[in-house]
Amino acid sequence: MTSTSSTVPSANEAPDTGETTAGNYFVSNYPPFHFWDPGTATHLGELLQTSRHTETPLGVYFHIPFCRKRCHFCYFRVYTERSAGEIQRYLDAGIAELQRYADTPFIAGRRPQFVYFGGGTPSYLSVSQLKSLTDRMKEILPWDEVEEVTFEAEPGTLNEGKLRAIRELGVTRLSLGVENFDSHILEINGRAHRADEIQRAYASARAAGFPQINVDLISGMVEETEENWRENVRKLIALEPDCVTIYQMEVPYNTGIFKQMKAEGKLVAPVANWVTKRAWTAYAFSELEKVGYTVTSGYTAVRDPERTKFVYRDSLWKGADLVGAGVSAFSHLGGVHFQNITEIERYIETVESGELPTWRAMATTPEERMIRELILQLKLGRVSVEYFEQKFNVDIRVRFSLQWSYLEENTLGNWSGAFFVLTREALFKVDSLLQPFFLPQHQNSRYV
Repeated sequence: MTSTSSTVPSANEAPDTGETTAGNYFVSNYPPFHFWDPGTATHLGELLQTSRHTETPLGVYFHIPFCRKRCHFCYFRVYTERSAGEIQRYLDAGIAELQRYADTPFIAGRRPQFVYFGGGTPSYLSVSQLKSLTDRMKEILPWDEVEEVTFEAEPGTLNEGKLRAIRELGVTRLSLGVENFDSHILEINGRAHRADEIQRAYASARAAGFPQINVDLISGMVEETEENWRENVRKLIALEPDCVTIYQMEVPYNTGIFKQMKAEGKLVAPVANWVTKRAWTAYAFSELEKVGYTVTSGYTAVRDPERTKFVYRDSLWKGADLVGAGVSAFSHLGGVHFQNITEIERYIETVESGELPTWRAMATTPEERMIRELILQLKLGRVSVEYFEQKFNVDIRVRFSLQWSYLEENTLGNWSGAFFVLTREALFKVDSLLQPFFLPQHQNSRYV
């Protein structure tokens, strides 16, 4: 039995010719956040008191919510102009939260496979703050078996000394939030850094010896043109990063751009439409392929697939456990999704009172966990029948026969042996193709 008819696209699909309107289209988890609830969160303690088989990989995420400036398109929980004392109190709370998890039977004795510092802007912190934070994290959950430590950075917060220190902390994958190489585009979209800072930061990062450097770009930003985009791609290729990640501009409801749209009574966002964003993304990856890169998902291309891995993504998309510390951080443990309190003061006060700062959660069924891994792995462009048969005892060819037929009939994918492979066109709009795989009760829900 299939989860839903696939004869029509999901209502959440962004049409190929459609303008960009407000809302999230990027599918980051399953079931959608709309279905997570505070009631389930109250039972998280029961899960943490159970023992867990250690074969499931464990990851650690630490959220650094501080930035020099809030971008107009940013929808994450971030804060600007916080004092050193306020930042330290927050970091102390995050460490206390992490310790609380590490002391439970579910986590005790396990070694992380990967660590991720996200934001906000992790590189906003000083070297002394970063060293203290990572030293304390390693005492709680040792990094001796860690395969990857990813660290997000804003170019304008970096210098040679800080980059050397970040590398010495154990960071193996530095992700630079470049977004665009043009200072005017950066400024009008609310980015804090400028073009000259990108070049300096990248050169210093290379000198510091990071095994992997990823560069983020966004297609379709405010006032971005085709000429500008092509120049972005040219400059990107000249840098020769190990990995490239390209996001297509969205305008979630809690962004500065949406607030301006609402004030002006506009329904269409002042950014490129979907067909343009997808065409620009396709152009960028095509140019990267010409110089030897390999496209590894709807958003990423790497210079050397054998050497350049993204353990954080690949492990999570195959069901790894994740402990997320910090305000609004997401976690996934033993099939239970949960998110932390989203206001920094209340988050800190809750942790300081000795409680877990969980806001909402959802305990998933085996079927929901299977669907989660299927839709996330589809973002890589192909899924394996054997993987789902071995792990979930499900034949996805039969379970989702209508969905595969729809993709085949619309030249969006086809079977290649025991793999379903998306076409390049489908890969660059993959988020809009995933909802037909959802259970009926989870359809037509935005990721808010």
